[in-house]
Amino acid sequence: ALVTGAGRGIGRAIALRLAAAGASVVVNDIGPPGTVTAVVEAITQQGREALEVLANVADRKECTAMVDQVMDRFGRLDILVNDAGITRDGLLARMPEKDWDQVLDVNLKGPFNCSKAVLRPMIKAREGRIINISSVAGIMGNPGQTNYAASKAGLIGFSKSLAREVASRGITVNVVAPGLIDTQIKALLSEEAENRLIQQIPLGRLGQPEEIADMVTFLASPLASYITGHVFVVDGGMNI
Repeated sequence: ALVTGAGRGIGRAIALRLAAAGASVVVNDIGPPGTVTAVVEAITQQGREALEVLANVADRKECTAMVDQVMDRFGRLDILVNDAGITRDGLLARMPEKDWDQVLDVNLKGPFNCSKAVLRPMIKAREGRIINISSVAGIMGNPGQTNYAASKAGLIGFSKSLAREVASRGITVNVVAPGLIDTQIKALLSEEAENRLIQQIPLGRLGQPEEIADMVTFLASPLASYITGHVFVVDGGMNI
């Protein structure tokens, strides 16, 4: 399994959960220093094999080189989880073009680059799982996040189209759309802003990264062999 953005937060939880389920895990991120190494060490302590690969998913050549490295090490690549993502929030009227470009490059072009790179080994094997991490922002919209919401909505359309393209080759493509999750991104909110958001969640609490990881692990498992092209919202009912 190759998990992008796995150095912390949801990506880290996904990498650890897939390892616990029996996968060898390629841990990808671009930093900060030491975070990826710590995840690799946590996986090896579970008795599973892990590989650290620092690469920028927005760079096509780096993604291709990363997949080549995975194939050289393991000889196969069964699961891709596109989790790497960034935010550059701001109202559209004042949003610099670079903030739009950076978010779309990482959040949407990144999954394009990585998915394209893994298709050759997956098509050759006639099986594979691609799981893309979107957001409820891509479904509901969110003020101050036109760039982020556009990237996450685009990822849903990308995933549905790709699912149609590769189904005949035994490859499934699905989307997990988290709601408000207790990660570093949430830590940027004030207590008052956090409480206002929690009031919009029927279950009355933030989600945990492990709850997203559980859905990803299900979609990567044989239990989800007949599921493709779907969006699974994990948000405590926020989207209701």
